[in-house]
Amino acid sequence: MTDEPGPGGDKARLILPQLRLDDLLAEVQTRLEAARATRDRVHALLEAVVSIGGELDLETVLRRITEAAAALVDARYGALGVIGDEEDRLVRFVTVGITEDEIARIGHWPHGHGILGLLVKDPRPLRLADLTEHAESFGFPAGHPPMRTFLGVPIRVRDEVFGNLYLTEKVGGGVFEEEDEVVLTALATAAGVAIENARLYQETRRRERWLEASAEISTTLLSGTDPHQVTSLVAERARQVADASLAMVALIDEAGREFTVEAADGDDADRVRGARLPRGRSVAGRVFEEGAALRLADGSAVVREVGAPLDLEVGPLLVVPLGVGSHARGVLTVVDAPGEPAFTDGTRRLLEAFAGQAAVALELADRRRDAERLTLLEDRDRIARDLHDTVIQRLFATAMSLMATIKIAQRREVAVRVQRAVDDLDDTIRQIRSSIFALQATGGEDSLRGRVHALVDDAVEHLGFSPSVRLDGPLDTAVDEETGGHLLAVVREALSNVARHARAGEVALAVDVGDDLTLRVEDDGVGVPEDGRRSGLRNMSARAEACGGSLTVRPRPDGGTALIWRVPLKGG
Repeated sequence: MTDEPGPGGDKARLILPQLRLDDLLAEVQTRLEAARATRDRVHALLEAVVSIGGELDLETVLRRITEAAAALVDARYGALGVIGDEEDRLVRFVTVGITEDEIARIGHWPHGHGILGLLVKDPRPLRLADLTEHAESFGFPAGHPPMRTFLGVPIRVRDEVFGNLYLTEKVGGGVFEEEDEVVLTALATAAGVAIENARLYQETRRRERWLEASAEISTTLLSGTDPHQVTSLVAERARQVADASLAMVALIDEAGREFTVEAADGDDADRVRGARLPRGRSVAGRVFEEGAALRLADGSAVVREVGAPLDLEVGPLLVVPLGVGSHARGVLTVVDAPGEPAFTDGTRRLLEAFAGQAAVALELADRRRDAERLTLLEDRDRIARDLHDTVIQRLFATAMSLMATIKIAQRREVAVRVQRAVDDLDDTIRQIRSSIFALQATGGEDSLRGRVHALVDDAVEHLGFSPSVRLDGPLDTAVDEETGGHLLAVVREALSNVARHARAGEVALAVDVGDDLTLRVEDDGVGVPEDGRRSGLRNMSARAEACGGSLTVRPRPDGGTALIWRVPLKGG
């Protein structure tokens, strides 16, 4: 008996192949969709690599890397954390997906603790379905958006770990898969190359700006520009090239005990300009003595030590010496705002080179000014000798001849005229001698002679006219410091009295140095009123008595007042 297939058996044999074919077609369709998705992701990855590789500005590169990472793995939030030179904390945080309001509520960026710090300590890819359940999780600060799923990979620049990519909250509520990790790792590899290129370009551009600034400083100094203007230019260029918020140039005083901030540029520059820093207990003193730069991630503590304003905002700090050894002149400091990344080692090297060149330029400028000053003094000494050896001798001979003529003059009016000519010659000789002493003086504005002239110049505004001034004798060499101080005080008080009370149109001031120091101040004003205040005259009289001298105030025959302040010279 043979088995004959029935109608049902034939139908089953027809349906089974059809089902297997449908399964195969469905599997092929699934694989095609997966291949298409993989192709699309590869295309997206290539586009991201091209996008970040075509940019040379580091900040833009970091922003594009973060945006590309979030897009490639469908993450709602993305961040790129940059590791500082200390290699134990994050110094910069670039984010996508978080609004400005959310950033404000968080208050500050993370420094690399918890899960983020785990990648800093162990730079390997990390994928978590729920980061809150991990043993390293510290939780979130108030105002932080909720986050659960997590994917992080390190970014390496050559053999250095530059930072980490952090992605959270996969769109759709799923978890990050192994494929996401592979794609993100590939992007991180390309990002390392792009970051290295951007850093090299940035370093090259910064080096060019340093060289330009150094050349500008040297050219400006050697062209004869005022050194105070040049130190201001040094501070300005240092701040700009270091991209800092504040730069200061502090120079050591002649005694070597303290620094003075001669120039400052940037935020709070007006508040720190002119500040004095003790050498013994300041960062400036340490850098100055050791001749080596000091770089701090937070300089607030050391700045407070030297008496800076309490509300002065100080973050990263970099101090370099202006010259080394016997040629050290001070320090150059750049400061950034709190929260900013520390100055890099490359910035330190460039600032050291810049400061060294600036110090050399300042030294050369000083030598050039010394040479010019020596030439000027030699020329003035020659003029003084010529005046003494020729002009004064000839005038003196003429005066002697006229004196002899007086004795044989028959008419009185002739004798009077000759005597007047002799008096004029004597006065001319005194003025020339005064000019000789002025030419031979080397103190400049700091000399007693220069300070008397400065007081007279200051009085012009109050008087409304310029007084005549005659300074006769070795004022800068024969008058000691204490007596000179009294003289300056009396000159100031006398001119002030004339300006306030005399209503004068002319004032003549004369200082004679002989056995005594004599000051005469004469005006054509209304005289000293009987009922006027005399506190100023009492002060001048007291100063004269303190020096063993006297003060005389008397009316002039032709109107006005004559004040004579006379004191003996010490050792005279």
